[in-house]
Amino acid sequence: MLGEYRISGRRAAEISASIERAVGEGALGPGELLPPLRELADRLGVNPNTVAAAYRTLRERGVIETAGRRGSRVRSKPATTARELIRVEVPPGVRNLSEGNPDPALLPALAGAFAAAAGEGDREPVLYGHAPVEPELARLARAGLDADGVPDGPVAVTSGALDAMERVLVAHLRPGDAVAVEDPGWGSLLDLVPALGLRTVPVGVDDEGPLPDDVRRALAGGARALIVTDRAQNPTGAALSAARARALRPVLADHPETLLVEDDHGHHIVDLPLHALAGTTRSWAFVRSAAKAYGPDLRLAVLTGDAVTLDRVRGRQRLGPGWVSRIVQRAVVRLWSEGAVDPAAVAARYGRRREALIGALARCGVAARGRSGMNVWVPVPDETGAVARLLHAGWAVAPGARFRMNAAPGIRVTVSTITEEEIGPLSEAIAAAIGPAGGPGRTYA
Repeated sequence: MLGEYRISGRRAAEISASIERAVGEGALGPGELLPPLRELADRLGVNPNTVAAAYRTLRERGVIETAGRRGSRVRSKPATTARELIRVEVPPGVRNLSEGNPDPALLPALAGAFAAAAGEGDREPVLYGHAPVEPELARLARAGLDADGVPDGPVAVTSGALDAMERVLVAHLRPGDAVAVEDPGWGSLLDLVPALGLRTVPVGVDDEGPLPDDVRRALAGGARALIVTDRAQNPTGAALSAARARALRPVLADHPETLLVEDDHGHHIVDLPLHALAGTTRSWAFVRSAAKAYGPDLRLAVLTGDAVTLDRVRGRQRLGPGWVSRIVQRAVVRLWSEGAVDPAAVAARYGRRREALIGALARCGVAARGRSGMNVWVPVPDETGAVARLLHAGWAVAPGARFRMNAAPGIRVTVSTITEEEIGPLSEAIAAAIGPAGGPGRTYA
């Protein structure tokens, strides 16, 4: 227990910081047992209530978990150790398909849009007390949401999708509440939930979205929120189908107090229709980010939802950053209104690359998933071995551990910049990396 590491501190904040620092540095590993309250209190010369307060803080931050008489342990995936750190170090000369970025060649030029937005800002400076949302951005966003069948609601602007989700979760939930999340799912979200002191409940996902039986079990088991990716799910490429949406709506209707959060991850890079679940429960939020189609550095997402949720989000936002730069908002308005991105053409480009890799893998006897977006998910029997062998062969892919909880091992391949000439060698390398023993989906003649 604890090895050579010595917990220090006299106050609860000092003790919790000492433990959290050790977890972040790797001195205390996942699953490591912490001292009982009284034992650590005696060692530090403090009241047991002080240690209890430190442990409570760590639980709320998602660093440790307590299982009654079995004591407190470092979580298997503590929030202090972000999943983004579970990545491959890519040496020079290795083709990097691990990062999940869009193709820079498909992103629009920003200089003109920002120059025009800055000029408008010079003529009409945004000052304290002005509206936080650019009126034309709200109008365009609402028109797009209306066209896709998203229920009416106010519009807010946040610094990206993850910022929106954090604000919505904090607006409704308290430490210890359970949140149902897709498994495999977005690694940053799987970090965020425990970092807020919330508990993750994994929900299986196939090509058509979250599995209804898993969602039903999670909500019946007490999960207070459900987060769903509508299109281009990261890492599997799942997209919520009309049939799956019809199956999920009655499940949600049976739990009307559930907070439903939807992330339209594939906005303007996917040509599949949207089948939103929004409005099925009393509290809901729907997020659209500009990152994938217009550039990650824009850090802008539009958020709508029920009036209470949006009022809470905007109220708390006023006490923090106040607003997302209106210059950025005006630049996005110009990009949208001038058609700087052709969504159908972008979707087609990503679709051809994705389908070409999936088809080539199938010819090598390897099953892969990727219904939409820019990623392909490949189930493998030995995740670490597959990643290492591919790296040795000159290909860097993302290890599935970044994206999963209870789901079977896999690797994520980002196809956004892959070329036609690379498809064959990559698929052969993946088949070889999986090994002759085969993995899920491997077939034999």
